[in-house]
Amino acid sequence: MKAAVIHAPHDLRIDDIAPAVMGPGDVTVRVRVGGICGSDLHYFHHGGFGTIRIREAMILGHEIAGTVESVGANVTNVKPGDTVAVNPSLPCGHCRYCLAGQSHHCLDMRFYGSAMRFPHVQGGFREVLVCDASQAIPTSMAPDRAAFAEPLSVCLHAARQAGPLLGARVLITGAGPIGALCAMVARHAGAREIIATDLLDGPLAVMKRVAADEVFNTRENPTALEKYQADKGTFDVAFECSGAGPALVAALAVVRPGATIVQVGLGGDVTLPMNTVVAKEINLRGTFRFHEEFAWAVRFLETGALDVAPLLTEIVPLADAVRAFELATDRAKAMKVQLAF
Repeated sequence: MKAAVIHAPHDLRIDDIAPAVMGPGDVTVRVRVGGICGSDLHYFHHGGFGTIRIREAMILGHEIAGTVESVGANVTNVKPGDTVAVNPSLPCGHCRYCLAGQSHHCLDMRFYGSAMRFPHVQGGFREVLVCDASQAIPTSMAPDRAAFAEPLSVCLHAARQAGPLLGARVLITGAGPIGALCAMVARHAGAREIIATDLLDGPLAVMKRVAADEVFNTRENPTALEKYQADKGTFDVAFECSGAGPALVAALAVVRPGATIVQVGLGGDVTLPMNTVVAKEINLRGTFRFHEEFAWAVRFLETGALDVAPLLTEIVPLADAVRAFELATDRAKAMKVQLAF
């Protein structure tokens, strides 16, 4: 079968690979679509991110959905013909973090398309995937919608880190897919005002369409947030989704005392005005992946409570994977790009 395999920066190939062997607790999924994530783009352009680098050829992709082709003898949760969203996380279930209910911090995590361990965990951008039955969540949705379950899971977990959002005034910095989904989750959770910032008008237009009350291009208008600094700050919660240091510093200036900032985006090290953090008693929280939120995300999407259709820019055939990655890189033109298998 064919798969999208990264060999080195800007060396993405459509390779022929051997199918995996299915065990009694496994499910074979015919992959229909897979969304290109920011981490996939880091592997495509840089061969990794931070200290993580590819050391062998690796199949990319972890936002995937498809159709069950066959199931192992011990599988009861899905059957052939079912559409499934595939959870890319497979925690060990017995380390100290799994036993403490923090499976997303598993010491032996296997996460699709990740070079964090060696040999790398091969990803889901392949025609046929064999996964553990626990990873296959059945759904009535079309696969292109179901593939949004993974990024939505990230945002649901981030929202839990933020605490109650009912009546909150929320700032979101970074209007990519994750920023947009965070805005949608915040709106669904009862936020009374959502303000979003970015450096490009295209993503901001989508953000305004799906959830934001007001948007600001801070490249064109660097002082746009200054009015929110009055009386020690305005926002109760900020989701920093860009991974850019200046965005986090800007958020510190406009959140109120006692506010919570959730750092969602991944970037480099940042120098912070710690006097502001201390004087305003700001809660700065990280958020990492998800666990139980994946099944929640599938149900949210099924009910139509969150409409992700405006986020999908294009579905590109696997044979044109390089073009798909180049399109996904251009934030002025694309929000979410998916591969079709």
